[in-house]
Amino acid sequence: MAKQLLVVDDDPGLLLAVSETLRAEGYDVQTARRGAEAMVRVAEALPDLIISDIRMPGMDGYALVRNLRASPRSRLVPIIFLTAKDDTADRITGFRTGVDAYVTKPFEPEELVAIVKSILERVQRTHSDLARMFGEQEPDDSDLIRDEDLTDAEWRVAEAVARGLSNKEIAAELKLSLRTIEGHISRILDKKSLSNRVELALHVRGRKQSE
Repeated sequence: MAKQLLVVDDDPGLLLAVSETLRAEGYDVQTARRGAEAMVRVAEALPDLIISDIRMPGMDGYALVRNLRASPRSRLVPIIFLTAKDDTADRITGFRTGVDAYVTKPFEPEELVAIVKSILERVQRTHSDLARMFGEQEPDDSDLIRDEDLTDAEWRVAEAVARGLSNKEIAAELKLSLRTIEGHISRILDKKSLSNRVELALHVRGRKQSE
């Protein structure tokens, strides 16, 4: 299943160039012209990675990243700044805000593709490490209800997260929509007062080990 990327830039020409470069590499690319529009896109479907400009009217790139990092649902999504702002101070501000990489305009397509691929591979390695840590056994009917606060469906999703599966992989395995999976994860994090998927995976592991 193709990785879903979100590209955010108020320059329509650059937005098209970046999108076409990434689509040519097999990625599923969504776009937004404003930070506020990007937040709507993220609410609709959580992307695997976000590429954003800094200078945009209204919500700029820094504000966008702060909003994304403040939400448990999106705080771990990798973010790349693609911008003409190339001062050291700008880079430091970007990294302190929470971006994963910084690419300057005019961009080199091969460099951008390489950075995107590298970050996504790192995320996949993390998922694989979690899967090895927690075991990759398939859930059975006797293994579903392990937390009295979670419904049957929520536990299935939580257990899949603990096995290192991405939201798209969980949706395919459980035959549910991606948005339904994202809704389940958001509710699980709220119910258990957890901040992110790693904490959820550790919670599931702890429940199983306590039995």
